[in-house]
Amino acid sequence: MAEEDIPSGEIFRNAAAFHRSYLEMEKRFRVYVYEEGEPPLIHAGPCKDIYTTEGRFIHELELDQTGFRTKDPRLAHVFFMPFSVTMIVTFLYQPHSYDLSPLQQIVSDYVRVVSAKYPFWNASQGADHFMLSCHDWGPHASRAEPQLYNNSIRVLCNANTSEGFDPQKDVSLPEINLRTGELSPQLLSSPPEPTQRRFLAFFAGGLHGPIRPLLLRHWKARDEDLQVYEYLPKDLDYYSFMLKSRFCLCPSGYEVASPRIVEAIYTECVPVIISDRYVLPFSDIFRWEKFSVAVEVSDIPRLKEILMGISEEEYERLREGVKAVKRHFVLNQPPKRFDVFHMILHSIWLRRINIRLS
Repeated sequence: MAEEDIPSGEIFRNAAAFHRSYLEMEKRFRVYVYEEGEPPLIHAGPCKDIYTTEGRFIHELELDQTGFRTKDPRLAHVFFMPFSVTMIVTFLYQPHSYDLSPLQQIVSDYVRVVSAKYPFWNASQGADHFMLSCHDWGPHASRAEPQLYNNSIRVLCNANTSEGFDPQKDVSLPEINLRTGELSPQLLSSPPEPTQRRFLAFFAGGLHGPIRPLLLRHWKARDEDLQVYEYLPKDLDYYSFMLKSRFCLCPSGYEVASPRIVEAIYTECVPVIISDRYVLPFSDIFRWEKFSVAVEVSDIPRLKEILMGISEEEYERLREGVKAVKRHFVLNQPPKRFDVFHMILHSIWLRRINIRLS
């Protein structure tokens, strides 16, 4: 590995340990992908819009341009069940019915099929298997099978501990919204320097969940420094505001995950996490306090005071952290070392090597 290719800096909890485990993963880690099932519910997924991460991971792992997939299940460290909760909801959910039983039935049937055909599920009681979902209902789908819910590695965007997410065995999946399937040209250009960022902070989004109404009640159209909107007027551009702001507010909606966090990182706008019980992506590897600001929900009225209290030296340190971590949240096609595809696999690898199979 070329020295310039090795990630470093304060963003890591332990950079040396990460490098060692990453290199070990590259040499040894093998994933078996079950071939049962037919698209679009299985072996397919959305590769654009808000659930991009789900479809792209399934696509890249099955395409196998990285060498992690094995066709021999005897060589596998983990077994991937490539059903897409997003596609199941799209095709089987009856709108406004609130009936989740069809998607749970598909998941239950899939586990039943692979456990009947192969010995691997029963040998580990599902502990060396994983599912991946960026849909809000991913956790609900996993409840279809107690062993899947309790034993398996669940890779979820909705990483909320109040809904059963267990950071010891589950993986927090970054939510990435590629509206067209590709990164916007605005996000590929060189972000402005701090002196060109005229706003202290920015947010635009709907009144979802209990946190955003508090944010809008206190700050919507109240202060020129804090550009807070419910929905951005059509003549204004979302990414332009991110690029003009020093901080980007990332409050949870009904669910804890938000693509704003990754968008803020892309635009080198320091994320301000306003959430409750959200396990941030790769938080066992990254020191999020080195490139983001956490604000308690109860401190929303003091938001400007808190952000204005961050010194220029501290802000520059946070911004350098954002720049350093950016490469680890990019979806490349094909995947590149240390990008988000590899970081997801590395998180699964870490949890797999901690499993003690009976």
